[in-house]
Amino acid sequence: MAGIHRHPESSEHQPILSNAEHDTADGGEDSISDGEGNVHIASQEEKKSFWWRNALTNAFFILAWFLFATVLSVYNKWLFSPDHYNFPYPLFVTTIHMFIQFLLATLLRYTFSRRFVTDKRPTLRSYAIKATPPAVATGVDIGLSNVSLKTITLSFYTMCKSSSLIFVLLFAFLFRLEQFSVRLVVVMLIIFTGVLLMVASETAFVLSGFLLVGFASVCSGLRWSLTQVAMQDKSMGLDNPPSTIFWLSPATAVTVAVISIAWEGWVSVFSTPFFATVSSGVNTLLMFIAPGILAFCMVLSEYYIIQRAGVIPMSIAGIAKEVSTITISAWFFGDELTPVNITGVVITVCGIALFTYHKYRKTVDSHVALDEHGNVIQLNGESRSDQGWNMTMM
Repeated sequence: MAGIHRHPESSEHQPILSNAEHDTADGGEDSISDGEGNVHIASQEEKKSFWWRNALTNAFFILAWFLFATVLSVYNKWLFSPDHYNFPYPLFVTTIHMFIQFLLATLLRYTFSRRFVTDKRPTLRSYAIKATPPAVATGVDIGLSNVSLKTITLSFYTMCKSSSLIFVLLFAFLFRLEQFSVRLVVVMLIIFTGVLLMVASETAFVLSGFLLVGFASVCSGLRWSLTQVAMQDKSMGLDNPPSTIFWLSPATAVTVAVISIAWEGWVSVFSTPFFATVSSGVNTLLMFIAPGILAFCMVLSEYYIIQRAGVIPMSIAGIAKEVSTITISAWFFGDELTPVNITGVVITVCGIALFTYHKYRKTVDSHVALDEHGNVIQLNGESRSDQGWNMTMM
């Protein structure tokens, strides 16, 4: 059969949608031939098995991301808090973290070169066109988000930044990373509404901060979509998370460094007691290594989620993390939640459940081609959104 691409079951990309050209509504096993062996359409039970297997794998990466992100947040709170270490330059620290991520990605690629290094690499032109934009968008997102927190409250920031979910959806449609669906749009709006209610509080409106975090939200939606596009381009050599970090982190570091120099002023940074002597400077930089390693593990988990599931599940996983944080804070630490906040949590959880069900139905209602060994194959004609259907679940 012409135009068939094999996807071993151990691959990151499986299973893959085939065209719905075989009427097997009941999940029957119609057989076709690819010239090398028999190919059949997966039964309902096989598709459900694929879905749950990928669900468990994705859940592992999401939980790993939760863990690293939570520990990093606690460490950063200690690092930047006036009551503790009191280092007031988060963008400078992020710049250091980016270089640490680059070094760790280099080490990982060198150590496991057979797994993470291919003969493909971006040309200067393709790097400028396809790799630099997501790297710069990431840097701008991080930079403006940190700058905006200087002028607005955390609750107002969270409310505004939740709009990134909408931009993620828009860019996913624009770049054909997700197939347009009215049901999906409705589900995303439900989650967005729930998040707004979940973090709603009385807070002052600051136009400058609103504009900063608003543009950061646009960049946030753009960065994830562009990153997924870059990872899907086999000719770029960014098709595994360590390589993605290796190629993107330098440009991101430069972008964050420029914003840090403009906003924080590195003359001021190096004039503080943290860098007054050589020993104090070395000690300060050593304090950044542990969170840099945590940041690397967190980003590695993020990229694995994007590679396996896509940008929308990645974004919704972030919302789920916020729900977990708010719920745990209320349960264990007695943080007060208003009736509006509680309503928002319930709506958000319902929205996430609906999204998961939407992806589950998309899986079991689609046609999947398997070879004689049970490996998933791809037939010509699929869109990018089709190529990730199996993995897009929470």
